Order: sequence, then structure tokens, then C-alpha cells
Amino acid sequence: MGAASIVNIAMCSFSFVWSLLVMALTGNFIASGGSSAMINYDLFCSVFGMLCLFFLLPASIKEAWAMHPIIPLVLNILNTIFWFVGGVATAAYLNVHSCSSADYYNSNNVAGGSEKKCREAQASTAFLWFGFASFLASTVVTGLNTRGGANTRAGGIRRGPAMSQV
Repeated sequence: MGAASIVNIAMCSFSFVWSLLVMALTGNFIASGGSSAMINYDLFCSVFGMLCLFFLLPASIKEAWAMHPIIPLVLNILNTIFWFVGGVATAAYLNVHSCSSADYYNSNNVAGGSEKKCREAQASTAFLWFGFASFLASTVVTGLNTRGGANTRAGGIRRGPAMSQV
């Protein structure tokens, strides 16, 4: 197991933690009644990330489990895009004011009209950015591994030993 594989395992582990935290926060937000489409999208990002990580983490440990070298790269790219969009959109809709201000959380449709929901939405936004960073790092490492001499073709012609090796 090389250094790139260890870095990728660490980034997948961090991504798993951030996915779990965003899922818990947004799930609690939704369960407490009423949520905006933005919070639903954040929950989608965390669920999609978690499902992908159930494939990406074993594929980082043993490359043969990836089935094809391009699959982990595509999944990492999709997660990076989804988490970036979630972080930007949620931060833009929240307008990042103090959750202690009743005027702010009552007028904001993402904050949900309560201080608790406001704080959950802000925390979930922060964890979306941490998740984006870990998925981005994993994408870079996976991309470098895919580009760096890996056979990106599934199957292919298998050749026997050269005459000098017989």
C-alpha cells in the first residue's frame, strides 16, 4: 500500500465523518418539521456521499475492488461537485447572520424560524465545506493515480512472457 493509497483512505474516512455529520444535522432539521429545498439537497449530498463511500473506501484499500480505475474518479468528481454546490447554495441562502437575532431567523426560509434550526443549518454548511475539501483531495489523489501509469482500460489483451523470460 503506497502513500497515495494511505492519503486516499484518510480522505475517504474524513469524508465519511463529514457525510455522517451533515446527514445527522439535516435529518434532525427535517424531522423537527418543515424544511426548505436547500436542506433537502444537503441531505441528498450526504446520502449520495455516504453511498459512494461504501464503494470508495474498499476501492481505496484494494484497487482490484474498484472494478475499473475510472469509477472511483467519476464518483469522487460527482461528490466534489455536489458538495461544492451544496456549500455555496446553503451559505448563499443563509446569508450568514447571527442566529441570536430573532429578526434574522424568522425572515430566513432556510433557518426555519427557530434559533436551533438556524444553528443546525450553519453547522451543516460548515461541514459541507469540510466534506468538499476532503472529496476534492480524494479526487486529486485518485486522478493522479489513474493518470500515473494505471491501466484505465477494463480487460484488454493479456500478453505472455517475453522470449527472454522463458
